[in-house]
Amino acid sequence: MREFSRVGVVGCGLMGSGIAQVCARAGLDVVVAERDADSLAAGRSRLIDSVDRGLRGGKLTEEERDSMLWRLAFTVDLDDFADRDLVVEAVAERRDAKASVFQRLDRVLADREAVIASNTSSIPIVDLAVVTARPENVVGVHFFNPVPVQRLVEVIPTELTAPEVAEAVTAFAEQGLGKTVVRAKDRAGFVVNALLVPYLVSAVRMLESGIASAEDIDSGMVLGCAHPMGPLRLLDLIGLDTGLSIAESMYEEYKEPLYAPPPLLRRMVAAGAVGRKAGRGFYTYPS
Repeated sequence: MREFSRVGVVGCGLMGSGIAQVCARAGLDVVVAERDADSLAAGRSRLIDSVDRGLRGGKLTEEERDSMLWRLAFTVDLDDFADRDLVVEAVAERRDAKASVFQRLDRVLADREAVIASNTSSIPIVDLAVVTARPENVVGVHFFNPVPVQRLVEVIPTELTAPEVAEAVTAFAEQGLGKTVVRAKDRAGFVVNALLVPYLVSAVRMLESGIASAEDIDSGMVLGCAHPMGPLRLLDLIGLDTGLSIAESMYEEYKEPLYAPPPLLRRMVAAGAVGRKAGRGFYTYPS
């Protein structure tokens, strides 16, 4: 079975930095890429802050922290991924952006049998696989936010993915990273978001129609259904722009009204009220 000791992560936002962190903690050699120096500096700072929280919370020793950071390298040049065994794409939830990354990685890794994985929440993996010359080495690996805390990973092989690649990636997530894996068919939304997104957009529609306030909707689901977080606070955490992209992708695939993004969600994204990362969404957050 293939083993992955050198990992690349494209994107150092909330998801990319979390993926890089768990890979470094697992003892892997990790290179993280961003599109420009400013984005890279912000992502590096985010990752180091997360590691330092683990140190302060007693989850890491100073030796473990230093060892993790030593295994992390940062770059703005995807050519630095030429020696990677596995590259995980974690850029914005846009098909064109992800396809562009896959095309570039395919050229960079032309001389290697490396696996390219996407952390997409909803885009069919085959749409990304077919822009490469190695569709048998492309697979979906969907982590959940926050990656260092959430135990679940969805592994999504396409009809073109080699069975041994899906098995190797599953073993990597389970044995290497200590995650629990569920396998999903290559359909928009996979398992979790196919169930979650209709629930989230229904909460937005309920707020939009004036049935209840954001606070009452969230309290109802937390106290009445024992959810750890209400749907609108969860959307703020995910990012309303990401939630909109996921809903659009799923509606495009299924044409089911329950996936259609509500007008309120589109308006809030247009206004920049995309949740925690912007300081405001359905709720406001201190800077």
